[in-house]
Formats: sequence, structure tokens, C-alpha cells
Amino acid sequence: MNDLFDRLGLDQPPFPETPAFKLARSRDPSTSHDAADKLDVNKMERIVLAAITSFGSSGCISDDVLRILPAYRYSTITARYKQLKEKNLVFVDTRKRKGESGRQQLIMWSKEFYEEEHDA
Repeated sequence: MNDLFDRLGLDQPPFPETPAFKLARSRDPSTSHDAADKLDVNKMERIVLAAITSFGSSGCISDDVLRILPAYRYSTITARYKQLKEKNLVFVDTRKRKGESGRQQLIMWSKEFYEEEHDA
């Protein structure tokens, strides 16, 4: 598979599938449910995870991920964060870094690079 994991020389982690029903709310119109069924969400999750993993132990903020994945829309990328956190593939804590807007953003790490914050 010629993806970001391969290009960065990283091992592909085991990847639990996200069911389509988690991508649309029960009250959403049928078009949203149809779109969720057709979306290859697991492929997009792998791409976003590879991008986060590429930052290693320094972690990254959402602006960093968006910068290295310019071919994808903001909403396509940011919607994957929740599933990756729920699958324990991406971790965040209280640490933040300033984004391009000047606002603080939570730092994300892939599970192999996450180290809990220790009090100084």
C-alpha cells in the first residue's frame, strides 16, 4: 500500500473498522446516511493517523495535519480525530500549542509516541 505510513517507513498499525452508522445521526436526512455508507472512512482514518504519527514524539496540532494533507478538505480531516481517539490510536491531554489563528490547539500524538504529562 503506497500511503503515508509507507513513505515515512512506519509500520501500519492494526486498525479497527468504524461502522457507517457512527457517521450519521439518526435524525440526519437519508442523504447523509447514503453518504456515510459510501465513504471509505477507514481509509481516511488511516491517512489522518499516518499524518499524526509522522510528527513522532513532538506531537502535532490540527493545523499541522491540515498542512501536510492539502488535498483533503478541513471537515474530512478533522472529523476523523474523534474516531481515532475513541479507538485509542490518538491521544490528547491538556498540552496545547499555538495555531495559525493565534489560538491554542490541543496537541495530538499517535499511541506509539504518547507519553503522559508528568508534573514538574
